[in-house]
Amino acid sequence: MDSTTLLGLVGGTLTTSSFVPQVLKAVKTKSTKDVSLGMFALLSAGIFIWIVYGFMIDSLPVILTNIISFIFSTVILVYKIIHR
Repeated sequence: MDSTTLLGLVGGTLTTSSFVPQVLKAVKTKSTKDVSLGMFALLSAGIFIWIVYGFMIDSLPVILTNIISFIFSTVILVYKIIHR
């Protein structure tokens, strides 16, 4: 693995892991009252586009970290919609 790929994976892992506390809180409390529906809808759409872009440029760090981010963001979005 080259240094560029490693750097991308480290950066992606750090930003992706920022979702973990919010996901855990949403799942545990079933409350997302302080989370913006519009923000997470736009964020999820943007992350999906990053995944497509990652495949277009064949970039493992972009693909992998954004798939995980998309899952986390979607979990929060679903909880926001279900537990209004």
